Amino acid sequence: MLGVALLAAPSGLRADDALPGVNDAAPVVAQDENDEGVVAKRGRITPFNGAALPEGEIPALQSPEEAKKADDAAKKDDAQKLEPSSGVNVLERMGAELPALPQEKPFEGKADDAYGAFQRGYYLTAMEMALPRAQLGDAAAQTLVAEIFSQGLGVARNKKDAAFWYGQAANSGDPAAMFKYALLLMEGRDVTRDKKRSEELMKKAADLGNSSAQFNYGQLLVADMPGEKGLKAALPYYEKSAEQGIADAQYALSQIYLNVDGIDDNKRATARDWLLRAAKAGFDTAQLDLAIWMVDGIGGDRNLEEGFKWMSRAAGGGNVVAQNKLSHLYINAIGTRPNPVEAAKWYVLSRRAGLKDAALEDFYLGLTDEQQKAALSAANKYRSS
Repeated sequence: MLGVALLAAPSGLRADDALPGVNDAAPVVAQDENDEGVVAKRGRITPFNGAALPEGEIPALQSPEEAKKADDAAKKDDAQKLEPSSGVNVLERMGAELPALPQEKPFEGKADDAYGAFQRGYYLTAMEMALPRAQLGDAAAQTLVAEIFSQGLGVARNKKDAAFWYGQAANSGDPAAMFKYALLLMEGRDVTRDKKRSEELMKKAADLGNSSAQFNYGQLLVADMPGEKGLKAALPYYEKSAEQGIADAQYALSQIYLNVDGIDDNKRATARDWLLRAAKAGFDTAQLDLAIWMVDGIGGDRNLEEGFKWMSRAAGGGNVVAQNKLSHLYINAIGTRPNPVEAAKWYVLSRRAGLKDAALEDFYLGLTDEQQKAALSAANKYRSS
């Protein structure tokens, strides 16, 4: 699962957030067989690649034709085998699940000839330049070779070759490779599972400044020490990761700063700021929470109009709970003018995704036939952004 948080669970449907007129219980049910529509996004899950090569074996380059055939076969195999991780609900006591990390940034290595060729898209040239150096123990070259094999750039995509070189680069001290190899060891997919070694590499990569490793090591600490003790132990790693722009870590800070006892008052005062940063990064759960905080005046002053805007943004991105709550905002004219057709549209979309709400159902049934038809038409035309 390269580029995602190993221990973070996808966002679930939540109906326990405070919001005036928006908090009726909304149990999750199966989708109506006759009510077709857009299904909500459940999280950001991407595959990871890699497995160790037999000792002493060095991957061979292939012709472009052979590479294409092998790559097509590998992609077909991935499509059949990929399954999402169940994850660990780190902030369950706060009523929120941390979703998977966004896809990682492209590889950034040393600015040498091999990496220069990689940046320009000359992947086979980059491989030919990096491989001899990788075989001599150059950590940056080993990581570059691993990335090329992992993504199938100019050569056949090969999990075993990628994992071999990630392992070599990790042993040579490259933080990015340590993080990715730690994920492979933790999952035990195509490599022998080694939780102890995985945690050692994750901590080492985190201490060397890898932002993804910092967040994930924080998750490991919380998983090993549930409750406030684990959250406080993980806090320094979340803070470092958040400062480097990881939205999941920014979201975690907002929840910890607001909810955990013993937090410095100066830090607690920045909880909404961190939530805003995560929301601006496109994190839909943060957008939903920010809307609730603004409407309810949590972590700062009330701002109904801005709260409505953030709820609309989260709903437009496919967040089912936000769609449900946006319907209530339209009905109760919170931050906007009342609009029964828009309210019904967002209710229909959230209901199609499996979130039913008795109060909204009563509201919908009380609309005129023309209003219901208009809402259904709008819902059928909707596509999440």
